[in-house]
Amino acid sequence: MKYLTHHRIDSFATGVDSHHTGITNRSNFPGRLLLWLLGLTLIVTPLASNLQAQFALGADVVSRYIWRGTDFGNSASIQPYLSYGAGSLEIGAWSSSALTAPQANENDLYLTYALGPVGLTLTDYYFPVQAGQSDFFNYDPDTGSHILEASGSISTGDFALLAAYNFSGDPDHSTYVEGSYTFYSKEDMGADLTIGAGDHVYVTGTAGHWNIVNVALNVSKDRYTVSYILNPEADISWMVLGISF
Repeated sequence: MKYLTHHRIDSFATGVDSHHTGITNRSNFPGRLLLWLLGLTLIVTPLASNLQAQFALGADVVSRYIWRGTDFGNSASIQPYLSYGAGSLEIGAWSSSALTAPQANENDLYLTYALGPVGLTLTDYYFPVQAGQSDFFNYDPDTGSHILEASGSISTGDFALLAAYNFSGDPDHSTYVEGSYTFYSKEDMGADLTIGAGDHVYVTGTAGHWNIVNVALNVSKDRYTVSYILNPEADISWMVLGISF
């Protein structure tokens, strides 16, 4: 389950040498800023004695890792997560390890601030096994393995909206928007419909124009989720099983 402020089904979810130091290395500055913000959060939140701080952890096993209409690895994956929240702030890590396609591995960090129904999130998507690009501290947008994303979400009743923008590590600065509607919720079972559209990295066309890339029906019961996912732009569909622990 990819996260959105909290962990969720997200429609089964790169210059300068990295050894340069200092703020003058502009290509690494966005990543260093994100790491600084994550570290500051860890220091500040325990000091707020009036906040109910807590850790959360868990894992999901998915038969296939499909995220925003893209198949990552054509493999079953194990996806652990760890988060620390205090008041409106949450800092977390999320990872996906493909069982038969190691090139599809992913290890992300995120920072979320919640304002009632609105969530603002910074995400550092890190792909550690890209050939020649595995240096974690290399945030160069051309040679590094990080993509930095800013996103905002809002939920009201059974409706939720997400908008996300890649501001570093993606030369096309791709954008993705998604809407979901929970149309069934009874006891331990629920169902929702998700429709998402994106450009550039999310589409197969060379022009990178906007298109619908993600239409998903997600049905959950207890800790099991089954998703039927269609990417009409790529003309392909999947059926995915996810189990949460």
